[in-house]
Amino acid sequence: MHLLGTGLIGTSLGLALTRAGHEVTLEDISSTNAALARDLGAGTAATAGTATDPDLVVVATPPDVTAACVAVALERWPRAMVTDVASVKGAVIDGLRSRGADLTRFCGSHPMAGRERSGAVAGRHDLFHGRAWVLTPTAETSDRARSLVTEVARTVGAQVLTLEPTDHDAAVASVSHVPQLMASLVAARLEDLAESSVALAGQGLRDVTRIAASDPHLWTQILSGNAGAVRDVLAALAADLDAVRTALDALESDDDAPGARGTLARTIAAGNAGHARIPGKHGAAPTAYTTVRVLIPDEPGQLGRLFADVGQTGTNIEEFHLDHGLGQAFGLAEIDVVPAAAAALAEGLEQRGWRLHG
Repeated sequence: MHLLGTGLIGTSLGLALTRAGHEVTLEDISSTNAALARDLGAGTAATAGTATDPDLVVVATPPDVTAACVAVALERWPRAMVTDVASVKGAVIDGLRSRGADLTRFCGSHPMAGRERSGAVAGRHDLFHGRAWVLTPTAETSDRARSLVTEVARTVGAQVLTLEPTDHDAAVASVSHVPQLMASLVAARLEDLAESSVALAGQGLRDVTRIAASDPHLWTQILSGNAGAVRDVLAALAADLDAVRTALDALESDDDAPGARGTLARTIAAGNAGHARIPGKHGAAPTAYTTVRVLIPDEPGQLGRLFADVGQTGTNIEEFHLDHGLGQAFGLAEIDVVPAAAAALAEGLEQRGWRLHG
């Protein structure tokens, strides 16, 4: 396999396939990037003149140049199948059609995996484990192209799904692109906030804004490439926000404004219903967990001791969150477990000297 592009996704893919025993060659417009990915163990660096004739070429370049790079790859390796890993698909297909590219040897794809960090140094061999990898074949896509991309995705531990390119773009607008915008917009409100106000931030704000640290340049390309689908979701979201704002305006002037509280309640309830649809562990149906809260000293070794003690109770941790106390040397660990295990875990931790909270 030949990788064009050695950023986070390309390097992670090379690391995973190399560990699985596959031969991977690497190429990047920056020879330094390719050499770094090579040194990290993602494959063998190859120049434009020395790259072997591969069965599959994976284009892992920025979204705004993906279509052009795929077209070049299809011409450069006339016997190879080609895929890309861009997070927008319709724009890539449109670009290839406008260039008259051979779409029989192309199967678009999108691994739903990433990190806030970018570049080869952020690459991880396990980045794709348990994550969805979406195939977006066209009517022209050959069975061989589809099967090779499927094999690669499964080899690196991903779960393969297939969508039409337009359906993919509509889906990621709702589950990825708009959440990124919302995180960025909420985090932007903090920029001019007084330090005393920012100091009140808790785990809820951290959860909402975690992805706000993402790369602005990359996300400008992604949003531009999926502009129509993102706009449609934002239009519906703007209407909901306007309804909430209208209700708040009404309550500010009249504490008993008819219908205003109902609007607020329906908004929160709709969020409950949507949140309940997010898949649970390993893609299974959502599961309601019980949270056991433990006060944990902010000292070396305490988190490891807590995990060891949880293990000794025979309890499996389903989710884990850690929040830090304001101005105090302790944190609040939230351990989510199946409801039937909560009481025994709480008792077991108290017996081992831990202080529970709430």
